[in-house]
Amino acid sequence: MRGIFVTGTGTGVGKSVVAAAICAGLARRGVRVAAFKPVVTGLDEPGGWPPDHELLALAASAGQDPEDVSPYRFGPPVSPHLAAELAGVELHIDAMVCAAHAAAAEAEADVLVVEGVGGLLVPLTRNHTVRDLAVALGFPLVVAARPSLGTISHSLLTVEAARCAGLAVAGVVMTPWPEPPSVMAKSNRETVARLGTLEVATLGRLPDGSPASLAAGGATLPRWV
Repeated sequence: MRGIFVTGTGTGVGKSVVAAAICAGLARRGVRVAAFKPVVTGLDEPGGWPPDHELLALAASAGQDPEDVSPYRFGPPVSPHLAAELAGVELHIDAMVCAAHAAAAEAEADVLVVEGVGGLLVPLTRNHTVRDLAVALGFPLVVAARPSLGTISHSLLTVEAARCAGLAVAGVVMTPWPEPPSVMAKSNRETVARLGTLEVATLGRLPDGSPASLAAGGATLPRWV
């Protein structure tokens, strides 16, 4: 199974848009792609875009239902381990790994795009983090990051945390990339690429979450899969 694991430098950095754009970009190239996100939280909060699992289902080409993309869905905008505790649900990392493989198998996918929850060290269960899931799946990592002030440290800390666990980091995507980019944004991109010794791509602000819009954004990203 080929795959990619999309994480972020934190919450709200555009990780879901990056993951969906990768899915839609692969689909446009004729790749049968499935998506998986182990846990979705914050469904009680209204937003302008579809919830993460619905957005990923729209972007993937394997005809998945949103419920198949994310087996665990919670209302409160809190960490997965706390959301599960509040709901009286016990989460297990092994079950998430099995669910990821099942999502790909049921969709007969060539590629599985997995989106994490928040940052790499967010706890999925009481004893396991997003990083543990990424290690168990073994896919290369793509890191979504802001182009703004603070992103150098946030990005490099995430890359270092991934590499310390033996994960391969395919690259970083800074989003939403401003047009035209400021001197600071361009410097942030160059600095993260140089100090992290990796590729730093950019993804501009997309007009909406439609498959066509996501595919257009995905077409601008490197072919990591």
